[in-house]
Amino acid sequence: MGKGKWTVPESVYKVIEIIGTSSESWERAAAVAVERAAQTLRDLRIAEVVEQDVVVEDGRIRSYRTKLKLSFKYEG
Repeated sequence: MGKGKWTVPESVYKVIEIIGTSSESWERAAAVAVERAAQTLRDLRIAEVVEQDVVVEDGRIRSYRTKLKLSFKYEG
């Protein structure tokens, strides 16, 4: 490459969807999902919140759910 140019290494990333749940908050639900995924997936890069909802029972919120798209480096 010419002077002043830089290159970005070529990489491929896989994207999956997961859902975390928590009785506390959407943030905790997202954290639970990422922490659990990190136990089996290497090189996690991005967690994008796709959807949030709640489970309602007897007129009360029982749990928060956060759906995430996770990307990690593809090594296949």
